[in-house]
Amino acid sequence: MRYDLKKCSLEHFLEHKTLYYDKIDFSIVHRSWEILKTKIKTPFVIHLVGTNGKGSTGRFLAHYLVKKDYKVLHYSSPHIVKFNERIWINGSDVSDETLEKAHKYLQDILSVELLEKLTYFEYTTLLALYLSKDMDYIVLEAGLGGEFDATNVIENNLSLITTIDLDHQSFLGNSVEDIAKTKMRSVDNKMIIGYQLHDSVYEVASEVKKQIKEERNREIEIIEVKEFEKYILNNSFASYLKRNLHLVIECLNQLNIDIDIKLFDDVKLFGRCQKVLPNVTIDVGHNPLAARALVNEFKDKKLTLIYNSYKDKDYEKVLSILKPIISKIIIIPVEDKRIVDKNNLLEIINKLNIIQFNSLEINENEEYLVFGSFLVVEKFLSLIGFNEK
Repeated sequence: MRYDLKKCSLEHFLEHKTLYYDKIDFSIVHRSWEILKTKIKTPFVIHLVGTNGKGSTGRFLAHYLVKKDYKVLHYSSPHIVKFNERIWINGSDVSDETLEKAHKYLQDILSVELLEKLTYFEYTTLLALYLSKDMDYIVLEAGLGGEFDATNVIENNLSLITTIDLDHQSFLGNSVEDIAKTKMRSVDNKMIIGYQLHDSVYEVASEVKKQIKEERNREIEIIEVKEFEKYILNNSFASYLKRNLHLVIECLNQLNIDIDIKLFDDVKLFGRCQKVLPNVTIDVGHNPLAARALVNEFKDKKLTLIYNSYKDKDYEKVLSILKPIISKIIIIPVEDKRIVDKNNLLEIINKLNIIQFNSLEINENEEYLVFGSFLVVEKFLSLIGFNEK
């Protein structure tokens, strides 16, 4: 390589990192963690796995714990505007200075071989684990999977299972049951299962419990959240966010932390059914499950959809689900090799008889939904010059 892995900045280091596996090799991050864990004290680990809802569930939980005067790190991915969003410490995104110090520490203790082979997500997970050393809790959001996810190198004390549906089938399995199994096999001690569309998820949980008993000689406790109107929550939260909040409240009950519903009211959920302008809502969802939630949220309305999609997503199904609330669609250009070919997308739009507009202009008399992925939302926000601060 033309740059020194032991001396370059974090930004330069990550520029050369692989974002996705061609083939999963869990051994590299595992070896790296074996070195790191001997040098830090780890906090109580709350691991989030599922298809949708991990980000909002994690932020609700971390926000509440901070309000209760606990020291908390929330690790999530991907980011929308700035990398620092991925590591949230005690109420704020991590600073550049803190990131650089953590990066320097990892550069010092890890070999060149490990530094070279770790993927983008694996390395950033190690950064988060290092920075959690002085915390009471780390709220650790899984990336793509569960059992072989980088976040699973550390033993979790408690696992929160958000809604599971079909997504990332090439990595996780071709059925809801296969995907649920892959995600739930990451559990080490106790799992709390949140809102589910498929009853089979509960059956898989029982199967996984038996497997873990046989393979690891561990007893897994399973708690199911089945009531999702038990608490009167802030009406400004979308309905799917309220369901996620019920999972968070059950988690707090398990931690023996008293509940004050009003402490959730000022949480900031960037990119989760968030109004960034009076007539513009952004949502980083990108799959059929997220689309269904938004149709429910905007029922009886007609919106202009600002959209694009990764080519490995079921964009035909997503648009079919969203069609009842779409007045027209604008394809926002995104430069990324993972984005679907525009002609393929146009073919589906024509097939569904959805009106397509080419120019991106925000008219104050129309309502807009920006949806499709983190990249889509990021691109839109950059075009309108949005600044979260």
